[in-house]
Amino acid sequence: MALLNLGSKNPIAKRCESDSLTKERLKYNPLYLSLDRQEATRVWLQGEEKVMLTSNEYLGLGEHPKVIEGGKKAMDEWGSGTTGARSANGSRYFHERLEEKIADFLGKEACHVSVAGYVSCITSVAAFAQRGDVVLADKNNHSSLVSGMKLSDARVERFSHNNVADLEDILSYEKSKTPKLLVFDGIYSMEGHIAPVRELVEVAKNHDCFAVMDDAHGFGVMGEGGRGTAHHFGVTDELDIICGSFSKALSSTGGFVVGSRAAIEYLRTHSKQTIFSAAISPAAAGCAEAALEVLQTEPEHLEKLWENTKRLKGIYESIGLDTWGSDTPAIPVVIGDRMRAYFFWKTLLENGVFSILSTTPAVPPGKDLIRTAASARHTEEDFEIIEKAFRIAAKKHL
Repeated sequence: MALLNLGSKNPIAKRCESDSLTKERLKYNPLYLSLDRQEATRVWLQGEEKVMLTSNEYLGLGEHPKVIEGGKKAMDEWGSGTTGARSANGSRYFHERLEEKIADFLGKEACHVSVAGYVSCITSVAAFAQRGDVVLADKNNHSSLVSGMKLSDARVERFSHNNVADLEDILSYEKSKTPKLLVFDGIYSMEGHIAPVRELVEVAKNHDCFAVMDDAHGFGVMGEGGRGTAHHFGVTDELDIICGSFSKALSSTGGFVVGSRAAIEYLRTHSKQTIFSAAISPAAAGCAEAALEVLQTEPEHLEKLWENTKRLKGIYESIGLDTWGSDTPAIPVVIGDRMRAYFFWKTLLENGVFSILSTTPAVPPGKDLIRTAASARHTEEDFEIIEKAFRIAAKKHL
């Protein structure tokens, strides 16, 4: 007798089958595109060569010989995985060595390395905030920080994006004795905006807030030698926690949290995400460590990144595109309408440029955009292809 298919009978299964956003995604297919292969800034999609214009690998170190050798050496010595969480049987010497180097590079006492940047950013809020506390959060904070807020059970008050005056106004209604966390991004990856970090930490100091900054897109990009957004503003000592990712400038995977030794040990004691997550693999740690060394010994990559950032933004400005005031290598092209943004993205793809379509609710209403990013490895030939594609798309859809 054939088994009955009960999958479509329960409400959650029905929800999965009928979800309109999923149906729309599958119809237009702008996400989860699987690339055949990649070489430097070129990728192949279904056999067709494209210029990668949306990678977060800002310094282009993914194929650097020292980085590849770092990953291979780690695997030769330790194998493929760690088979456990750092709190149990997964901690290794190479984790501690990487943590020491990151803490020293960023100018903090201690560091904890975890399996993903998303996990690190969640723990940077969830480990420290608790019921009865209040979290002051920028409205445009990354999803990882928002997840951390929800897990913390703390009350959340959101202030307007990069609006210090609004933050001050909200704090004026809070009791001085209430424990407070200020949470924001150093660089907002969708907008390319830099936070007013100096002013924010001054507010945090005046109101006795524990200050947390996600610097995933500033680490390796901002500050002297890529030491990050806090270093750029000269306020590293004023921030209690800085978190970030290895998947951007360091061309690996994994994440980090740096702070005082007391704060990091507190995180290791109380963060469920830290206690129960598997440890970062030997290869990922080896690649990150090698990339960190390259960042410090080969400054030409960072210099080229900013040169290419200026070049890319100049192309957009010459076409008259709206880049939302970006001051960083993450440069959005705001289209402002969901369907026009889709067809703009599709035209870019058809003309040899791989970018990301981002629409509401990922961005505010009226800010539907094409997310692009400069890389240190983009060449003049790449820029010629990029400019031609954007001019064609702008002429057709704007």
